[in-house]
Amino acid sequence: MAEEETELSDKQKKEIAKWFLLNAPAGEIQYVAKDLKSVLNNDDVYDEAASEAFPVYNKSHMICLEMPGRFGDVLVTSYGELQGNEYLDPKTAQVAIVDHVKQVCTEVRPASDEELPTPYVEEYRCALEAEMLKYVGEAYPKGSCSVYCINGKDVEGPGYDFELVAVISAARLSPQNFCTGSWQSIWKIECKDDIQVLELKGKLQVGAHYFEEGNVQLDAKHECRDSTMFQSPDDSAIAIASLIRHHETEYLASLEASYLNLPDATFKDLRRKLPVTRTLFPWHSTSQFSLTREISKELGIGK
Repeated sequence: MAEEETELSDKQKKEIAKWFLLNAPAGEIQYVAKDLKSVLNNDDVYDEAASEAFPVYNKSHMICLEMPGRFGDVLVTSYGELQGNEYLDPKTAQVAIVDHVKQVCTEVRPASDEELPTPYVEEYRCALEAEMLKYVGEAYPKGSCSVYCINGKDVEGPGYDFELVAVISAARLSPQNFCTGSWQSIWKIECKDDIQVLELKGKLQVGAHYFEEGNVQLDAKHECRDSTMFQSPDDSAIAIASLIRHHETEYLASLEASYLNLPDATFKDLRRKLPVTRTLFPWHSTSQFSLTREISKELGIGK
């Protein structure tokens, strides 16, 4: 007797819905959400899943939202997260209030002094942001970047360490052409005053999704480290931006080289050199093969 199918609980449905939302490719979560809402046919379960999944998705993809009042754009990242749904935009010293599910910025307020670094740290942060904006403008036409102070924002002058993080987020979304792509890079910079060194740790992630008559996804990740001298704000910023440019350009070049070799190397290695019969298939004379004849022979039909 066949086992009866058991109905999933609302909790199980919510967890499954969250998985689909969190694993949506860049820029496609709203399409996934629309289909999920239709499949679930339960607004309470969907709303609960969406309220938990969208904030995580938005921060992991570092989405860029336009702030009202012509203040520019804000990146939704864990590094700029304050309380609730508030996110700091260090360029404008504004705090954006975000509706995660709708993926819009609803309000803006000025940042308080406690939410901003000291003038000493801000000088380094601002100089690095200016250099990063130049670089991103050249390398990523659809990109955005921000620089945050994540440790030591209360440092008043030389003699103490602090840490900055530069984040770059770029996306090219063309669902009407069945393709989307994204780039995220996170560069943590430890400013070690005692040994006059800037230590960089980078995490790069590239994603792409092609879904015209198929479903092909790329998810490539890379980590790297480097260091340079701790100098004046402007000189430090130039040195850091130069290192970031070098490593990202090098990684992109390695990706391009590896995918250029796919047809001649990787795909060829995946294929069986010969069929299980250990003989080449005679493509020039396929008429000798007949599925009907072979089946009839195996089953003893027509004897």
